[in-house]
Amino acid sequence: MAHFDWRTCFGALLTELDDTGQNHWAERIKSQLTHRFDDNPHGDLGRWQLALDSLPTISETTPELNTSAITLSAPRPLSAGQQQELEVGLRGLMPWRKGPFDFFGTHIDTEWRSDWKWDRVSPYLADLSGRRILDVGCGSGYHCWRMLGEGAARVIGIDPGLLFMFQFLSVKRYLGNVPVDLLPIRMEDLPEGLEAFDTTFSMGVLYHRRSPLDHLLELKGTLRRGGELVLETLVVDGPEGHSLMPEDRYGQMRNVWFLPSCDTLLRWLDRTGFRNARVVDVSETTIDEQRSTDWMRFNSLQDFLDPEDPTKTIEGYPGPLRATIIAEKP
Repeated sequence: MAHFDWRTCFGALLTELDDTGQNHWAERIKSQLTHRFDDNPHGDLGRWQLALDSLPTISETTPELNTSAITLSAPRPLSAGQQQELEVGLRGLMPWRKGPFDFFGTHIDTEWRSDWKWDRVSPYLADLSGRRILDVGCGSGYHCWRMLGEGAARVIGIDPGLLFMFQFLSVKRYLGNVPVDLLPIRMEDLPEGLEAFDTTFSMGVLYHRRSPLDHLLELKGTLRRGGELVLETLVVDGPEGHSLMPEDRYGQMRNVWFLPSCDTLLRWLDRTGFRNARVVDVSETTIDEQRSTDWMRFNSLQDFLDPEDPTKTIEGYPGPLRATIIAEKP
């Protein structure tokens, strides 16, 4: 059975943290990864590692990180054998939820058109050139690659999903030593008051947090003074003070706690010490943006909406509406 060697995978990042005076974080990560991979390994680790290892070796790779699909290309077309190895390996990492990606002509049509979210957010961002960026709940790292494409000096994504990590590594194996890493840890696993990042993204996370204000304070603690928070979350229409707490599920999702109005969310940011918070986009999520595909064959948004009234979830709540807010740490 294939073995995932986390020490090799994350060794360069851990050394970098030691060298930049963040050895307390490096030691904490080592402890967390030891527990995750050595003490309590996931049952599918070997299968995912085999899929990753089966991807063909391609000596020269050119990435395109500023296009809708994160695209990898080679100077010469792949052989039929390489194309088959590539297809089998990538399908071994299904389901693909965040993307899209294009591996040497093999297009991965992911469940989410994550490029649409990036197109909505990116016009309002501070220039990412030279910035250190944290992407909380980064999924397979699609937006991390877009951040690198915008000139970021260092990008660290965190997401506890191990399949997401292997999908990320399937891209990184072709790009070599680039300053982007994905750590399979949770937000609460970060040291408090890290203050290490110029920009922190939290997109699609807040409504999964039982205590949303605590999450905002955790995000604030990751930022240096003057750093920028990019927050995207589900919201509902309503006045300041209004928030929806589902009785049980929302859109078939179990772990959904609070969907505030935009004005309520701005108040939360003010109360947690952010400044200049502003709503830059509000968009309905449609079945064109989130849907089942050949690379994600399970139920998707169309199955989670009321078939008689698609403006509502199957539970009868208002359909998914997402707002993006940008704010700064004073």
